[in-house]
Amino acid sequence: MKLKRILFCFLIAAILMLSPAVVMAEEGDTQEKTEEELAAEAEAQEKAASYEAEIDTNGLEKWPGGPKVYADSAVVMDMESGAILYGKNMDAKHFPASITKLLTTLVALENADLTDKVKFTEDSISFLQYDDAQIGMKVGEELSLEDSLHAVLLASANEVSHAVAESVGELRLGGNYDTFIQKMNDRAKELGCTNSHWVNPNGLHDDEHYTTAHDMALIASAVYQQEEFRTIMGKLEYKIGATNLTQEERVFQQNHKMLWPENYYYYEYCTGGKTGYTDQAKTTLVTMADNGDMHLAAVVLYDYGVDAYTDTRAMMDYVFSNFKKVPVKNLETSEDINNFNTQNPYVVLPDSVDFSSLDKNIVLTENGIRDGKVNYTYKGQAVGSAEATLTEEGYQKLMGDTTASDSRKIENKQEDLTAEPPKEKTDQQPELKLYIGIGAVAVLIILIAAGAVVLRRRKR
Repeated sequence: MKLKRILFCFLIAAILMLSPAVVMAEEGDTQEKTEEELAAEAEAQEKAASYEAEIDTNGLEKWPGGPKVYADSAVVMDMESGAILYGKNMDAKHFPASITKLLTTLVALENADLTDKVKFTEDSISFLQYDDAQIGMKVGEELSLEDSLHAVLLASANEVSHAVAESVGELRLGGNYDTFIQKMNDRAKELGCTNSHWVNPNGLHDDEHYTTAHDMALIASAVYQQEEFRTIMGKLEYKIGATNLTQEERVFQQNHKMLWPENYYYYEYCTGGKTGYTDQAKTTLVTMADNGDMHLAAVVLYDYGVDAYTDTRAMMDYVFSNFKKVPVKNLETSEDINNFNTQNPYVVLPDSVDFSSLDKNIVLTENGIRDGKVNYTYKGQAVGSAEATLTEEGYQKLMGDTTASDSRKIENKQEDLTAEPPKEKTDQQPELKLYIGIGAVAVLIILIAAGAVVLRRRKR
């Protein structure tokens, strides 16, 4: 009996000792979460929703299903034919961050020489924040454009991008920094970009600085055609020697992880690209790849850290495994096309889609008389294009379509001006009045003659 009482007392004591711990644990559970925890939870939910979002190209009939990706917007494009092989929300507007520097590089290479001097002014440095990517340039320093573009593409140096815009704008474009920015916008439109606007050369956040995955793929394809760009992309490390103000070397490395053989995210087909990140843009990534057959550009926007690399790899592998080039020379039967000017023209298709299933649209270009561009689509999706010379019949047909279109516009305008009498009727009115006048005179003469006859008879 005494033993039972002792055990009972121990039990009560244990409960009393544990109660405060239970109460404290419960109180801890009800404590408010920190801002960081709430932000992490919100991002996790956003990321999960984005991963489950629809892949646009998966809705195409007979099109192989593409992988899910965390990026809000993504695209894979064949850089030579313009074929879109994978697309997710690819025309949605997003902030690009530092992938902007691909367009900066394109405009610089197309309008300047690598030996040109790039000068660093107060404006090109004073805007930098402590955490902005830079290589520590000083006011009054000078670099060659070649050294500068290495810093722009490999180190993503923001002050160097600004200085390139200032120098090329002044020395080569006959203006200033703003002239270079305008050239960026003009060049993007020439490439077919439809929803992009650029206000700086480095991608630092601005609400009016935006682009789309599709537009970035067009820009990536254009800059990849520049041999100097491919040369820079082939380097993992670069050294800038002594300058007029600094004796020490500046050494920096390539930031794109898929280019480093020892990196976990290395991709054997990767040949170039550009990374980007701001709080507003999140992770952005452009990647070029070549498997010996196709040259691809992959873009992901509003992605999540290293998921940008896994997303890019999944998309690239999907395209390389499911698509192939289909030459069009021997398959094209249109009597409107005399010959193709593009060397070895092709479309890119999966095995499940035949060339006969494609639609085509021919538009005239300004390259020469009867020169045009043939755009091939499948269910509205671009699968390739080629330059061509049209037959006289095909040329006249296009010119006829243009004339007919103009005629329809004129007819519409005439229908709007219903208050105005038609010109033909207005021209006939003088003749009509003359006939009416002659008829009236004839009737009057007849009436006078009849009256005279009646008077004579009465007199008799």
